[in-house]
Amino acid sequence: MNVAEVAPQAYQAVLGLEKYVRANVGHTVLELVKLRASMLNGCAFCVDMHSRDALAAGESDRRLFAVATWREAPFFDERERTALALTDAVTRLGEHGVPDDVWDAAAKVWSEKELADLLMAIATINVWNRIAVTCRTELPAEA
Repeated sequence: MNVAEVAPQAYQAVLGLEKYVRANVGHTVLELVKLRASMLNGCAFCVDMHSRDALAAGESDRRLFAVATWREAPFFDERERTALALTDAVTRLGEHGVPDDVWDAAAKVWSEKELADLLMAIATINVWNRIAVTCRTELPAEA
């Protein structure tokens, strides 16, 4: 199913969130968050798209590969690490929500507005992942 065709108003609403986060979250962190959530959600379409977007914007392939193992990789600064930790916690949201230590660490290095925008970015990519995985969105034949 192509949600954009079947429910265009709903698709446009999610696209509105996407436009907001693109304008309010730094590109590097945004692509790391999108890539990490997409990996966790098993969204091949989004992993492909966001890794290509990040590479085109100048991100190193080494850092992109390391997103899968970001906790052990030395390539990420404190803000990126807290964004990735929050992405993991929100994407894998369990019965007890986001752990206090994850939230508190993020709140130490992100302002309240930045944290709200980061949360919206994580929520938005999770919506896109769920649409793409459920609708079995195929990878483009050519990159």
